[in-house]
Amino acid sequence: MRIAAAIAVLIAAAGPGAAQEPMQQARSETFNQLPYWPGYWVGADQAGTPISGINRPPGGTPAPAVNDVLAIWGTTAPWNDEGRRRVAEALRTMGGRKGLGWGYPLMMTSPTPFQVLITPEEVLIVNGYNETRHVYTDGRDHPAAEDLWPSATGNSVGHWEGDTLVIDTIMVTNPNEFFQGGPPLSEQAHYVERLWLDGDTLRAEMTIEDPVTLSGPWKARLSWVRDTGFDRMIQVDWNNDRTGSEGDVNTIEPPVNEEEGQ
Repeated sequence: MRIAAAIAVLIAAAGPGAAQEPMQQARSETFNQLPYWPGYWVGADQAGTPISGINRPPGGTPAPAVNDVLAIWGTTAPWNDEGRRRVAEALRTMGGRKGLGWGYPLMMTSPTPFQVLITPEEVLIVNGYNETRHVYTDGRDHPAAEDLWPSATGNSVGHWEGDTLVIDTIMVTNPNEFFQGGPPLSEQAHYVERLWLDGDTLRAEMTIEDPVTLSGPWKARLSWVRDTGFDRMIQVDWNNDRTGSEGDVNTIEPPVNEEEGQ
């Protein structure tokens, strides 16, 4: 009886581990088949941008545009009447507004580098302002409408078509409410991205549809290169408070310690 009990205990103890081994092996095999996109990626026309945010070579000429602009002044956006109304209002008020970060989709074309971490279950896209996109690739769909709410990066699910990551994103807060340079799309906007590695360049095609602000699909092509100035991700605090500015003059009073020269 004691021997039988001991054997039963050993079988029970070994059971979970033994059951997990095939799962771990299958996950490892899936991992080995996934692409690897290491590095710190920045827009192809934003590489080398200094802290001023103005990317100009020594001659003073702005760098040639490589990417379509996913911002309030995106010239390729097919705005409808409501979209144009929102753009005009956003341009009128943007000088005195506080920016909370880039937000999506602007974070995909900003000069702030981002990393891409690929696992079998999800892909993480993380930039230096602690903005993180969770792209779930484990086969799930978007949650039911009653379980969704708008956020700065929305809800994203994805799948792989060979080495191309296809991302479907919904429920993004009006990007212009999060950052004054973001496009004033509605929360009904639907974003579809296709990302792939082309040699040393990461490329993407994005299509945005929004029945509230667009008269048709907004299509954009994006590309990123590795920023060689980074060997680790440095997280920074975002503070772009312009609430006291008037026109081009910033009237915000400096903190007390700065006034005192401390």
